[in-house]
Amino acid sequence: MTEESELSEILDILSDEYARDILAATSIKPMSAQQLATQCEMSKPTVYRRVEQLQEYGLIEEQTKVQKSGNHYKVYAATLSEFSLELDVGSFEASVTRTTPEAFPGQEEDDTADRFKKMWENL
Repeated sequence: MTEESELSEILDILSDEYARDILAATSIKPMSAQQLATQCEMSKPTVYRRVEQLQEYGLIEEQTKVQKSGNHYKVYAATLSEFSLELDVGSFEASVTRTTPEAFPGQEEDDTADRFKKMWENL
């Protein structure tokens, strides 16, 4: 896929109100498809279609939420942190900045005790 076609596809995705709502919601905290359907007022099939498109271009990531009961489920977190488009002397310049969301509280901590403390506080 060329850079120009990828830009076109990302612009198409970002022009969709449902996709933007999902990105906005998952930029706050990871959410399940059911949570997204409720929060964004859309059907679960619509959520899954948009999530699939957003994942295809690395704008959202899937994580597994582990439950003590064994009923694990998927949550989605936005990885898009910035998108810019600039018109400069007859051509477009676009950039997409992605981040890696924390899979669990304290993931970014270097010290094991600090990591454990943050994980414990968020149980």
